[in-house]
Amino acid sequence: MTLRNDNRPWYKERWPWLLMAGPATVVIAGLVTLGLAISSDDGLVADDYYKQGLAVNQSLQRDYQASQFGLSADVMRADMNIRLLLLADGGISLPSVITLKLAHPTRAGHDQLLEMAADGPGLYTGKLEADIAGRWLVSLEDPAGKWRLQGEWKADSGEPLRLTAKADK
Repeated sequence: MTLRNDNRPWYKERWPWLLMAGPATVVIAGLVTLGLAISSDDGLVADDYYKQGLAVNQSLQRDYQASQFGLSADVMRADMNIRLLLLADGGISLPSVITLKLAHPTRAGHDQLLEMAADGPGLYTGKLEADIAGRWLVSLEDPAGKWRLQGEWKADSGEPLRLTAKADK
């Protein structure tokens, strides 16, 4: 039997460091994940989800009203400017201001609410607060809240968005 005679301390050996590398990596990854969870807001859960569920029927009534008026709209984007062409079949007078809501599907902090001012008959313009890219949920409403047009828009595609009323009641 041979005895080792070199009295090296443990921290100069490679095996303890190799064995500690795995758990240390897991602890560091856990701290990074915790930091990301604290710093980012998912924005998916609403505090008043029950009230929002009760309001669904009222929202559907506004969609039906838009179909009764024969409303349709084209939303176009050029850099930070939004231009809107609103058409109506029925004898409805178009408002001087329209509300355009751009809602990000997963990040509520990026949502934008634009007041679109009339430039002419059926033409409206507005300016974005921040640049948008990717998929957005678009809602167009009159100031009185009587009708609404909705749709999904891939904002960075360069194509205009066509919003049409849904006739379901």
